[in-house]
Amino acid sequence: MITKDLHMHTAYCDGKDAPEDMILSAIDKGLTTVGISGHSYTFFDESYCMQKADIPRYISELHYLRAKYFDRIRVLCGVEQDYYSDYPTDEFDYVIGSVHYVKVEDAYIPVDESPEILKEAAEKYYGGDIYALCEQYFETVADVADRTDCDIIGHFDLISKFIEKEPLFDVNHPRYVAAWQYAVDELLIYDIPFEINTGAISRGYKTQPYPSADMIAYIREHGGRFVLSSDAHSADNVAYQFEKYEALI
Repeated sequence: MITKDLHMHTAYCDGKDAPEDMILSAIDKGLTTVGISGHSYTFFDESYCMQKADIPRYISELHYLRAKYFDRIRVLCGVEQDYYSDYPTDEFDYVIGSVHYVKVEDAYIPVDESPEILKEAAEKYYGGDIYALCEQYFETVADVADRTDCDIIGHFDLISKFIEKEPLFDVNHPRYVAAWQYAVDELLIYDIPFEINTGAISRGYKTQPYPSADMIAYIREHGGRFVLSSDAHSADNVAYQFEKYEALI
């Protein structure tokens, strides 16, 4: 039985509920450890992340809740550090390292906002070559552990968020496969776990977790480790479908 969930978001960033609601849900679901991991501040896009002025209050509130519920659950104060965030992580208990953007010239292209944005970016910056965009994404992912000094690798193939409903590219294309295998090989050096992340399932984008089954098999075959994460943005999705996927870890 999985007893911890370390990836979740609250109203401090793009989540729905307060930290205490997430913690109470984790207790109700029988977890022994819960981690709140607000999106790190990104100066170029404040639409989804914690605001810089709110971060001290976020840390303080989680420390208070840790003390309040110490006899019922272990509460950790984490951060999901975007590759391009420059906000320091020293005050957090742990760091999830994630890539949400591809940077081209002065533009930060979100890879998980809409398929239209990816299509337009491929046309504008890559001459219509969507695989060149994917290759740059995975080149960035390959460096996320070094860049963020993370404890967990977040949603490794986030760029595939829309692939089931909007097949922007073929996940079996040799260039795509070579790109993600390169990233895995680079990250395995750090010996930190990859998430198996059910967040896109709970929000209706996918029917399978990040990373894909082929990626999970490759990571395992090459000695990689995993941690199960819900990436919950509301209290009802804490530990989402963990019982279905716990055998993978």
